[in-house]
Amino acid sequence: MSAMTDMGAAPGSRAVPLTVSEVIEESEDTRSLVFSVPDSHREQFTYRPGQFLTLRVPSDLTGSVARCYSLASSPHTDEAHKVTVKRTDGGYGSNWLCDNVAAGDTIESLPPSGIFTPTDLDDDFLLWAAGSGITPVMSILKSVLTAGTGRVVLCYANRDERSVIFAAELRELAARYVGRLRVLHWLESIQGLPTRAQLAGFANLFTGYQSFICGPAPYMAVVKEALSEAGVPRDRIHLEVFQSLTGDPFVEAPIHPVPDDTDAAEAHIDIDGQTHTLRWPRGRNLVDTMLGAGIEVPYSCREGNCGSCAATVVQGAVDLGNANILEEQDIADGLFLACQATPVSDEVTIEF
Repeated sequence: MSAMTDMGAAPGSRAVPLTVSEVIEESEDTRSLVFSVPDSHREQFTYRPGQFLTLRVPSDLTGSVARCYSLASSPHTDEAHKVTVKRTDGGYGSNWLCDNVAAGDTIESLPPSGIFTPTDLDDDFLLWAAGSGITPVMSILKSVLTAGTGRVVLCYANRDERSVIFAAELRELAARYVGRLRVLHWLESIQGLPTRAQLAGFANLFTGYQSFICGPAPYMAVVKEALSEAGVPRDRIHLEVFQSLTGDPFVEAPIHPVPDDTDAAEAHIDIDGQTHTLRWPRGRNLVDTMLGAGIEVPYSCREGNCGSCAATVVQGAVDLGNANILEEQDIADGLFLACQATPVSDEVTIEF
């Protein structure tokens, strides 16, 4: 496919060409793309359950567009990376990928990103998914059952039975993990749209579980309301929030060191088991500042739309900038987006 093979990654780019080893028809409007990661980039593409890949999709109008797709594979059960793409009405990226990609093609991808991932696979989990929202939830589900000891309850909503993605795999897993996995299907064609009262009654049975929610915004909103009504603590409610990317994360932005005479705060940053101290200019975001200092930092869109660079203020204060994808409680807990925030106080301590 010439439109893809011409997009070689530039030297020093974070983008990596991945070979499509298999295309799987999951349902009438959904396909999975299985990727072969080059040996030289395997460490770079290590991922946690629930994370996503950012793919570069060719476009006749703009050259390419960037789209984020969750990994449905599990790092604990699957050798290959797999993303699952469901067609959306008017969605350029999803329709292009479903119509054009075949085994043997190459697609550029950024390394795995995202914070929709459990911290302890030994917890008990109440997983909520609607439509293609099953993809990161499936990754978490398989990981918990394989590498953890917790129990899993999945509530999966779809339009009708034909719309259910991974139906056969879910049946097989439920049969294999009797006593640890319960799969409950909610079909709009039979039960109508779920209400807060209905879901709250169900959630009351699992208030001690960690809830992970992924799906269309209205679905996530009603589930969140139901969990709150059931008295589930906010720190046990996790939502996957994506916003459409407007820029091009595949373009390598210039990285500039911090001039000595720049007004800057002193930042102490804990990341990957190491602590770094650096000067953080008042007018520069933390991602750019860390890159300029030669420190690797997780990021993807650099627009405040994906959450890949989320970090926590331990001490001091920052100006959040665009933090629309963060929940109020997240912000109250000190969470911020490193690609958007600038320092307010003279000294700041940050944890990634």
